[in-house]
Amino acid sequence: MRSHCRTALQRLTRIAIPALAVFVCAKAIAAELTLDVATMPRVATIDPRFQSYNIEMVEVTGGRFWKPYAASDARADAKAERLAARAPIDLHDARLRKLAAALSPAYLRVSGTWANSTFFADSGTPPAAPPTGFKGVLTRQQWRDVIDFSHTVGASIVTSFAISPGTRDAAGRWTSEQARQLLAFTRKTDRQIAAAEFMNEPDLPAIGGAPERDDAAAYGRDFATFRAFMKATAPDVTILGPGTVGTGADARVRFAVSAAGVDAVSYHHYGALSARCGGDRTAKQALSDEWLARTGKTFALYKTLRDRLASNKPIWLTETAETACGGNRWAATFIDTFRYLDQLGRLAKAGVQVVMHNTLAASDYGLLGERTHLPRPNYWAALLWRRLMGTTVLDAGVVEEPGLHVYAHCARDMPDGVALLVINNDRRTQRRLTLSAASQRYTLASATPADGTIQLNGSTLALGASDQIPVLRSDAAAAGAIAFAPATITFLTVAGAGNTNCR
Repeated sequence: MRSHCRTALQRLTRIAIPALAVFVCAKAIAAELTLDVATMPRVATIDPRFQSYNIEMVEVTGGRFWKPYAASDARADAKAERLAARAPIDLHDARLRKLAAALSPAYLRVSGTWANSTFFADSGTPPAAPPTGFKGVLTRQQWRDVIDFSHTVGASIVTSFAISPGTRDAAGRWTSEQARQLLAFTRKTDRQIAAAEFMNEPDLPAIGGAPERDDAAAYGRDFATFRAFMKATAPDVTILGPGTVGTGADARVRFAVSAAGVDAVSYHHYGALSARCGGDRTAKQALSDEWLARTGKTFALYKTLRDRLASNKPIWLTETAETACGGNRWAATFIDTFRYLDQLGRLAKAGVQVVMHNTLAASDYGLLGERTHLPRPNYWAALLWRRLMGTTVLDAGVVEEPGLHVYAHCARDMPDGVALLVINNDRRTQRRLTLSAASQRYTLASATPADGTIQLNGSTLALGASDQIPVLRSDAAAAGAIAFAPATITFLTVAGAGNTNCR
């Protein structure tokens, strides 16, 4: 709207009536940027576990995963070895459990590329090395730790199964024995798996450890076997699929051959590759509207396929982060928080039911530091979303314009309340909105975004003694015009908004 007004101003100025141009533009902008929380219509409803996360299978078993960038020269980092060995994650760590529990209810997805070739050792004595046709070993104790962690923190388990040559019969067809053992062991603990994908990213079969001739026809045959097995053995488990990461021809074909057999459509999204895998993204691009919009473009493709091939089935984004291959250096900083929260707001408004961030605590894109489990900026953003944004999604009524993105939900645990998310990703320009009611304001900012710190209403967020999560204090904002500084993210909550969709 503002670009249209500038054009009108230029034209009307040339014909000697600039005052009229300014008046028309001012009226248009005022109408566009005034929010009436009482009349915002409902546009979607999301899963209570909408905001979720991954712990990769290789984290559980130990193995080689994306090596975090060193604190040294960025150019040296880009040339360093991509992977590094790591011990299994300590799922009993008190800090990890406390911080994960604060994000619940959630889904905990234990999957990833390495899960495709991980052998579940359903015995008291696991093998010292993976059996032929596998690359990793998951022990009973490790899976029991996953189950105990998920129960303690309030996160339902989502997973996928091994599909590597070790799971195949003599004709190369997938067999269900490994999946059967994992499901049976889970039931013995009096817990269950909430949802499962057949395999991780079937459109990257070679990278994912699938047999050499895993073409679309073979995938379709094996998926049908998987679906029949799940419906007979674990009918209460939601079947997700296809879980593809691309948008090319192979991803579309594999979507088509699995569409009729899924309970919910799942896909993955990374806007680009990280530097360690040859990506060329820069921190300067991280706040651009083009970058923020990429997640919507990927969703639009899968929605089109869903509408055509799996009508009315819910859509889950089961893996996403700043970039693939562990994320860039700034994935651990406030710079990426714009992408993280805009993605949640954008996809919730579009009707996506679940968004699973990769990862909770591994490599540069983790919500928590890999070694320390200390919160990164995206964790604090996730915590605010969890506490403020409810499951009913509203239309804020603000026309999208470059540098300003506004999302609205019914407020969580606040009957008749409305919560707004206002993202000013413009690095230079202040933005203003007029709100029809008084609100409580939570503004996230960083004086030095690249150093990993984040402030809430001017106070740096950090854990207290004994890992106490600080009180997330708001500032009161009167009804009327509210200013949003450049490169800031603000949540606003309005109590007693009078919106009938929120009662």
